[in-house]
Amino acid sequence: MSNRELAAWHEDHSFGQDQKRPGESRTIVVIAITVAMMVIEIVAGRVYESMALLADGLHMASHAAALTISVFAYIYARRYAHDACYSFGTGKVNALGGFAGALLLGIFSLMMVWESVHRILDPAEISFNQAILVAAIGLVVNAICATVLGHTHDHGDGSSCSHGHDHNLKAAYMHVLADALTSVLAIVALLAGKFWGWAILDPIIGIVGAIVVAKWSVGLLRSTSDVLLDRQATDLVLDRIRDAIEDDDHDVVDLHVWSIGPGLYATEIIIVSANPVSPGDFKKMLPDDLSIAHAAVEVHQREDVPASAI
Repeated sequence: MSNRELAAWHEDHSFGQDQKRPGESRTIVVIAITVAMMVIEIVAGRVYESMALLADGLHMASHAAALTISVFAYIYARRYAHDACYSFGTGKVNALGGFAGALLLGIFSLMMVWESVHRILDPAEISFNQAILVAAIGLVVNAICATVLGHTHDHGDGSSCSHGHDHNLKAAYMHVLADALTSVLAIVALLAGKFWGWAILDPIIGIVGAIVVAKWSVGLLRSTSDVLLDRQATDLVLDRIRDAIEDDDHDVVDLHVWSIGPGLYATEIIIVSANPVSPGDFKKMLPDDLSIAHAAVEVHQREDVPASAI
């Protein structure tokens, strides 16, 4: 068979990672907005002695760094999508970027706690009016960033694995939500300090915000590590594949499904059959809505397999 004829059987393992993803351009816009607001809040937090406002600014700094990592991951995945060194393309770079962003979320939540505890032990006079104004502007900016990212969560209807999101976009969106949360908490703390004299609430709110951010960080670490460690798909997904193939003649004796990119999955199936058909016929039985981009199917005649192995 000629090389041209063989080429027709060659599978493209880029799986669409060479295409620019919608989240990339939106993330770049959000970075520019975030950096500008970050500088304003950090300077204002120091000048007006507001721990909540300073924590919000530091939080934005972490998000600017995390968002930059996300953009790098998008660009790297696209540039090396056709590199043969990557067995299933560069889709997992997306999860790696999300994992790095989650780590930064965790680190900066610890920084927020440290700064807040320091402020409890060493209080300072807060310029409430100016700090409230800056915090309110920060909240508006966060709302704009959330709109730009336009992230939507697909919690799954059984058609995909639990880790099928664009983790870069999810990480970016969670950073924006965390920013919005710290802005809201900062405003609440500053208002309470101005009208009721509860200045101690400012650093306490900083600690509360840090705890919530840390929780989000742990959640994102779990979902991205599932992808990076090739965690098996949910039982619901595995059962759908078995139901699509198994009957009186065909039995699935080994099945693996794992994520290879945002919304993309690979599967390895070993089938024992009394009346075997070709691997290609079995591939056609797989549900289209499972987004399986790569399937390796191994078929055995039933009588050729030792009874102990069935």
